[in-house]
Amino acid sequence: MSANDDLLSAASESIYEIRTKSPGPVGSLPLTPEMLLNSPSGDVFGLTQNAGMGWNPAELDRKQFLILSTQGGLRAADGKPIALGYHTGHWEIGLLVEAAAHELRRLGVIPFAGYCSDPCDGRTQGTPGMFDSLPYRNDAAQVFRRLIRSLPQRAGVIGVATCDKGLPAMMMALAGMKNLPSVLVPGGVTLPPEQGEDAGVIQTIGARFAHGLLSLQEAAELGCRACASPGGGCQFLGTAATSQVVGEALGMALPHSALVPSGQPVWTDLAVRSARAVCQLEKQGLKMKDILTSASIRNAMAVHAAFGGSTNLLLHIPAIAHAAGLQRPVVEDWIAVNRQVPRLVDVLPNGPTHHPTVRVFLAGGVPEVMLHLRRLGALDASVLTVTGRTLEENLNEWQTCERRRRFRDILRQQDGVDADDVIMSPEQARARGLTNTITFPRGNLAPEGAVIKSTALDPSLVDADGVYRKEGPARVFVSEKDAIAAIKKGRIREGDVLVLAGCGPMGTGMEETYQLTSALKHLPFGKHVALLTDARFSGVSTGACIGHIGPEALAGGPIGKLRDGDQIRIVIDCRRLEGSIDFIGEGERKFSPEQGAQVLAGRPSREDLAPAPQLPEDTRPWAALQHASGGAWGGCVYDADAIVERLAAASRVAPRPRQ
Repeated sequence: MSANDDLLSAASESIYEIRTKSPGPVGSLPLTPEMLLNSPSGDVFGLTQNAGMGWNPAELDRKQFLILSTQGGLRAADGKPIALGYHTGHWEIGLLVEAAAHELRRLGVIPFAGYCSDPCDGRTQGTPGMFDSLPYRNDAAQVFRRLIRSLPQRAGVIGVATCDKGLPAMMMALAGMKNLPSVLVPGGVTLPPEQGEDAGVIQTIGARFAHGLLSLQEAAELGCRACASPGGGCQFLGTAATSQVVGEALGMALPHSALVPSGQPVWTDLAVRSARAVCQLEKQGLKMKDILTSASIRNAMAVHAAFGGSTNLLLHIPAIAHAAGLQRPVVEDWIAVNRQVPRLVDVLPNGPTHHPTVRVFLAGGVPEVMLHLRRLGALDASVLTVTGRTLEENLNEWQTCERRRRFRDILRQQDGVDADDVIMSPEQARARGLTNTITFPRGNLAPEGAVIKSTALDPSLVDADGVYRKEGPARVFVSEKDAIAAIKKGRIREGDVLVLAGCGPMGTGMEETYQLTSALKHLPFGKHVALLTDARFSGVSTGACIGHIGPEALAGGPIGKLRDGDQIRIVIDCRRLEGSIDFIGEGERKFSPEQGAQVLAGRPSREDLAPAPQLPEDTRPWAALQHASGGAWGGCVYDADAIVERLAAASRVAPRPRQ
């Protein structure tokens, strides 16, 4: 039998039992003369489609609500995989969609569901798949908005998402639908293993094995256990968890909805209550534009600082603001907020005790942090939230509610942890040595700015005056693959400054470089190596890692002019949140930062600088469009007005074709 015969042969005679007609649904559509005379044909045909899908025709005049999600994979009813998802974060959230849909139906409306799944930054670390990670966010936000607009009769939207890019995309989409009532449902977190390592540490087993720190068997067993429950974002305060926190802090999600343990009753209860909330918002006439304001954006920035959140939110919060038609925060805004707001949360990866995110939830999560920030005067509590009430009203209720007390008790009983040791008062945080979250260094290598999560610097490397100081020789690479190979082969040594250039938006789609940061964190000499890059970092990254360096190398940035052996000086003031990264010497010659800037200005960019060979064609226009819209410091968005203006200007100066 030939291969073609195998492909065409039937598994069963039942394939030939075909019908060419069907009686169709029983009943009649709830049409009126007014609808037939004046409604678009699409509205009427939509009712026909609804009946064809099995909805009771007598109920088709009800309001329509849309549930969007990033669901991925295909689960059997017992939870076993039929087809795997890309990551745990979208594996279970179909259950949230189902719970919300049942509640919407109980409330007498028609639920619709749509999906746009999302990738996993952990799965794509160190692979060309990472070149699609950040560009995906804008694409997905567009798809979600198009799906919303493609249901013309929608009365409101629920958005369910969990992880690094899908959740920011969902927030951008809901923010952009200014005139609709909408509620965000953060998809929760996975649990840490009872014995083993969290999902952040586990991504370093290759580097640790290469240096003899783990056996093959240890690596295999630890890797198997790291994701200890099947659903939810990772157990640390990376970009996924930070995005959940920010979504709640913006007022887009219900109070105490971030970091809920996935798959548990408290998690599905959130979906049910969110369905009620979106229907109530619709009745009250409250829309997303009433909730997302400049004040709520600043509240989210303050909560981000108090949590010590991922630096990737410096890309996502401006993008959400832009989608909402609000002014995007700039570097000076971030500096002001981070100077005012102390870090209050002890959580992975920042420490000092490194509690997993589920403990932060049990300790009170976002509302608990907000109580402290309100006392400091760092919040505008007059803003509206998706509860239909003000933040002030929500916090007053949280302060005395049974939910708060009982979850704190569970944390003490199950883990032996006091909630006040996870989420601290400003006074206690200061006494424990918690430092502010983010510093924005400049200098002759970063004239447009850069970012470091200064709260994650190793305390032993910070001087008594709160300043991290380092000078060392540059070890320059133009691909992450070559840089990680150098680490594994022992070519990076204590005292080096590892430079990764050409990996910004134009080079790699602004890839994450967690392969490098995690390896350095978990190697004995790693804390004595600094990293400079025009790429970005995973939210779980720690150490002397400075990213988002602008301009990027491929845009002519000074970082793309460095050579091996150049002397680099790094100064990070963790108290004043100021810093600098400067080129100060070549060979035996030392000079001032000002002289270094002159030397760099006279150098050409490196000859080996080029976009990554595997950079997708799809990513190149993304890089150009976001560059025209303000670049990384503008949130890597698509600013339609700026793009159209540039295209028009280009067309005006373009040479005319020959006659």
